[in-house]
Amino acid sequence: MKATRDLLFGVANSTWSALIGFAVVPLYLKFLGIEAYGLVGFFATTQALLQLLDMGLAPTINREVARYGALGNARDAAPLLHTLTWVYWSIAASIAVLGYGLAPWVATYWLNPVGLSRDAVQQSIMLLTFVVACRWPIGLYQGVLIGAHRLSTASTLNMVMTTIGSVGAVLVLAFVSPTVQAFFVWQAMVGLAYAVAMRTAAWRAIGGHVRTRFDGEQIRRVWRFSAGMSGVAISAIVLMQLDKVLLSKILPLESFGRYTLAGVVASGLYILLTPTFNVIYPRLSALVAQGKEHEVAELYSLGTRLLTAVLFPIAAAASVFSYEILLLWTGNPAIAQASSPVVSLFLIGTALNGAMHFPYALQLAYGQTHLPLIINGILLVVLVPLITLLATRYGAVGGAASWAALNAVYLVVGTILTHRVLLRGTGRQWFMRDVISPLIVSALVVGSLGTALRATGLSPALILMAGSGLVILCSLGLLSLSADIRRLLRKIRLARHAVA
Repeated sequence: MKATRDLLFGVANSTWSALIGFAVVPLYLKFLGIEAYGLVGFFATTQALLQLLDMGLAPTINREVARYGALGNARDAAPLLHTLTWVYWSIAASIAVLGYGLAPWVATYWLNPVGLSRDAVQQSIMLLTFVVACRWPIGLYQGVLIGAHRLSTASTLNMVMTTIGSVGAVLVLAFVSPTVQAFFVWQAMVGLAYAVAMRTAAWRAIGGHVRTRFDGEQIRRVWRFSAGMSGVAISAIVLMQLDKVLLSKILPLESFGRYTLAGVVASGLYILLTPTFNVIYPRLSALVAQGKEHEVAELYSLGTRLLTAVLFPIAAAASVFSYEILLLWTGNPAIAQASSPVVSLFLIGTALNGAMHFPYALQLAYGQTHLPLIINGILLVVLVPLITLLATRYGAVGGAASWAALNAVYLVVGTILTHRVLLRGTGRQWFMRDVISPLIVSALVVGSLGTALRATGLSPALILMAGSGLVILCSLGLLSLSADIRRLLRKIRLARHAVA
């Protein structure tokens, strides 16, 4: 099955990228120090915030290519791709100019370096925005590949370029210059090469490059969906990044580096979440375009159960064993002790957010961009005072606590509003059977047994090995409890036997 292959490639991509990322962080800390690593975290926040300039165009091209492909004429997406290419590269140039102009102000009035000089910070700000500019068009071409069900191609390219970018950065720091400026110069070079490679792959995915011209009509044709997605993106980025923006101002750069480190650990859940969304969204879009309502509902429910049966046990175990994970990873007991509560809260919030990937994909597949916009608007009303209070009073722990609380609200409010419009009458069943039940089982089984395991006094390595066993047992138990999942697994086995 192509969907299974795409998902496996996506998981392999996320896993490899995460492993490479986890492997090089201790080396970055060795060569750069925790304060300079805070600038790497600020780079990630800046890159996320500048997604505001995307204007919803990446998910738009994803949806359009998926719809054209479902109707058998993917090549008809060429005029839109050519037009959006001009838009994206223009935005990339604007980002580079913007970063150059704002760098002195950010270095002087926003960040709080102690050991690094203002000149070094200013140069780093200029360089990191240039890195963002070089990588900017990648989102457009990735949208094309995902919409064309070429997740295997996108994943392969990402694994190759991530390896070159991360391992190459370590080599540059070790043998050329152990400075954060050298780090960003290398990342800019790799980002530009990545964008060119993705451009070539995207055009091949829709049948080859077509000689055409900039066509404003193409933008007018999709502007409603794109505008809705732009609003969704703006609100989502604020929700995801507000804690980091506030804490980059409130905390010393060294403390912000530790907060960034905790976020890297929690982001490991996206090994599973990102490929799942990249597979499910274009497939839901294709089914909606074909008018297959029953298949949409079936994929939505079954997919959620498969995801939560794996996601929630992993999140529960990582939350319980966050200290052991950090200790083995960094080798620094002080960092592990200070950061483990932040990691646990991050993981809880990210797991709840992950369950809502399916309602979000459903909303976009039906073109109902007003739904995520309304939901995000409600969440912003909750988040702004919440994070302002918690982050300013409790620092890093407060920021992570606000993320966990926000996603608990998101799960409830998002489910209610989504199912008042889409797949009406299924919301309660989806919420209780597909989300809450596996959440409770994971918390009780992995949470309670994991806590007891930590009290045995075993070494961190043995505790994590035993914890991995708990995750596997819990996931297998959840999967076996679903009759629909058992039927799906039987179909897959029969299909393999038939091919053999």
